[in-house]
Amino acid sequence: MTSSDLWDADTAARYDRARAAMFAPEVLDPTVDFLAEFAGEGRALELAIGTGRVGIPLLERGVDVTGIELSAPMVEQLHRKRPDLPVSVGDMATTRVEGRYALVYLVFNTIGNLCTQDEQVACFANAASHLQPGGRFVVEVGVPALRQLPPGQVAVPFDVSEGHVGLDTYDPVTQRATSHHYTRQADGSYRYCPHHYRYVWPSELDLMARLAGMRLERRTADWSGAEFTAESQSHVSVWRRD
Repeated sequence: MTSSDLWDADTAARYDRARAAMFAPEVLDPTVDFLAEFAGEGRALELAIGTGRVGIPLLERGVDVTGIELSAPMVEQLHRKRPDLPVSVGDMATTRVEGRYALVYLVFNTIGNLCTQDEQVACFANAASHLQPGGRFVVEVGVPALRQLPPGQVAVPFDVSEGHVGLDTYDPVTQRATSHHYTRQADGSYRYCPHHYRYVWPSELDLMARLAGMRLERRTADWSGAEFTAESQSHVSVWRRD
């Protein structure tokens, strides 16, 4: 077991509704297009596949998709939609599945679910071990927002809306962070849900990839291919196995 937060049955049942914006075609279609291009005629392995937000439409695109997911309740939600998509329950740093893949991928900041550097390094090694020669590992993750922190401030808001307030708190020494979610309920009360993660810099990820025998091939600011710059708030990176 890793240091990751474990999504329980209640969280899994609410996940798709709570993340409805991530299912919107303008968000999801560029993601699936990008991954389908890199999978080609080969197989794809999604680490932390969750309820299948990306894996299911990629499967429907004709790609042979397999998943690894830590939370059994999340897998149950996925299999209610597509029982034919194979998923192994286990952590993404050490769990092995059979076969070699043209593509292994991690989306929506989930590399940060591994809350230690050693676990993140192990995840890269695990991804590389599943890749066929020339295969790619793709990661989508945010750029830490530490530049927005004035001296003495520890929190950065990322969403302030009628139904939700979200802010991140950072520990620059350990690179541990917490996303604090306050979601308005129907009765006017608020549900508090924290999510713990380890933020990681692009250059740090590149070194993890090199340790695993992979080299950076491409880095963009998003799935549509926008240029990655010093002002980018996220990146989609592709490493190729030697």
